[in-house]
Amino acid sequence: MKKEIPVTVLSGYLGAGKTSVLNHLLHNKQGHKIAVVVNDMSEINIDSAMVKQGGLVRSDEKLVELQNGCICCTLREDLIVELEQLSQLDLDYVLIESTGISEPIPVAQTFTYEADELDIDLRKHYKLDTMVTVVNAEQFWSDYYSGENLLERKQEAVPDDEREVSDLLIDQIEFANVILVNKIDLIPNEDLEKLKAALATFNPSARIIPIEHGKVDPDDVLNTSLFDFEDVSSSAGWIKELNEEHVPETEEYGISSFVYRSSKPFHPERFFKWLEQWPEEVVRSKGFFWLASRNDTIGLLSQAGKSLNVQGAGNWISTFSEAEQEELLAEDLQAKESWHPEFGDRKTELVFIGIKLNPATLINTLDKCLLTDEEIKEDWTLIPDPFPSFV
Repeated sequence: MKKEIPVTVLSGYLGAGKTSVLNHLLHNKQGHKIAVVVNDMSEINIDSAMVKQGGLVRSDEKLVELQNGCICCTLREDLIVELEQLSQLDLDYVLIESTGISEPIPVAQTFTYEADELDIDLRKHYKLDTMVTVVNAEQFWSDYYSGENLLERKQEAVPDDEREVSDLLIDQIEFANVILVNKIDLIPNEDLEKLKAALATFNPSARIIPIEHGKVDPDDVLNTSLFDFEDVSSSAGWIKELNEEHVPETEEYGISSFVYRSSKPFHPERFFKWLEQWPEEVVRSKGFFWLASRNDTIGLLSQAGKSLNVQGAGNWISTFSEAEQEELLAEDLQAKESWHPEFGDRKTELVFIGIKLNPATLINTLDKCLLTDEEIKEDWTLIPDPFPSFV
C-alpha cells in the first residue's frame, strides 16, 4: 500500500513572508522530493516566479501554479484536481503556499472530507501534517486595527468581498498548529514579546516561533504530525475559555482573558448602545448571547480589532420539541447540567481577550444591559430592538 504523503499548508496575510519561508524550506529539504503548490491572486503568479528564480524547479521537483483566484473558494476544485494528479508521483512531501487572503479551514477540509462533486477523496493519498500561519511582526497590529476590508484594499477574492482584514488575520491565527512570527528584526524586543503573548492568548495550543527572513528550522514545520482537525478546531483561546480551560495570563504585558456569563437576557437597546461604545482594551471577543427580543434565536458575537459582527447561530435547544430536546441534551451534557426550569439552555457566555482588562468594570457595565427583575415580568416582544436582522 502506497504511503500517505504528508502536507504542510502555509497561511498568512499578504506581506507576512510566506514565500521566503517556502524558499528557505526548499533550500533545506535534505534530499526529499517535495512538490510545491503556490496560490496567488494576481494574473501573474508573483510567488511562483520567486520560487523559480530561486532555482528550485528541477527534474525531481514539481511546481503547481494556481493563480487569479483563491484555493479556499474559487480555486478549491482546481486544488483538489491538481493534488489528485500529484499523488501519482513519487513524493516525500507537499508544501502548499496559500494566497494571503485565504482562510485555512476550507483548505484543511480539502484533506479531511471527500469532494463529492468531483468523486475525489484526497485522504487516500495524503495526510495533512501541519497548518502553519506566518505573521508579519512589524505590520500585525497596524493591519489588525486598520478597520479595513479586503474590497477597500483591492485584495478581494471575489467581487464584493467585504471580509474584514482583522477577521482574516484571526482566522489564520486561531486555526494553526505553528505560528511563525516573521520579520522580528524590524521591531523592538519588548514589542515582540507583547505580540507573542497576544498570539499565545489567541491560540494557546499553537507553537509560536520567532524568525527572521523566513528562516525556520524545517523540523518545526515538516513531519510534525501536529494536525488533528478536531483539536485545531477547538484550539482558539476563546473556545478554551468557554470550555473553562483558562488561558494563563501574561501579566507582564497586561494581556488577559475572562468569560462573562449571565442567565438573564440582554435588553436590546441597552446592549446595542454598549456595543457601540466598545471598550478599546478588548482586542478579541467571541461568544453567544441571549437577546430578550429574539428569545428563540442564539446570538453570536465576534470581534477582532475594529471589526464587530453580530449574527444568529440557530435556535436554543429549548425551542425544540421534548423528544428533540432529549436527543440534543444527550449529546450536550453541559447544557443538560445547566438547564433552567423556565428558560432552558438560554444564557450568555462571552469571552473577552484584551490588554489591561478590568473584568469588574466590564461585568458591571454588561450587567446593567440585562433585563431588570421588573422587566423580566413584562412582555419582551414589546421591547424596542435596534439590531439588524440576524442572518
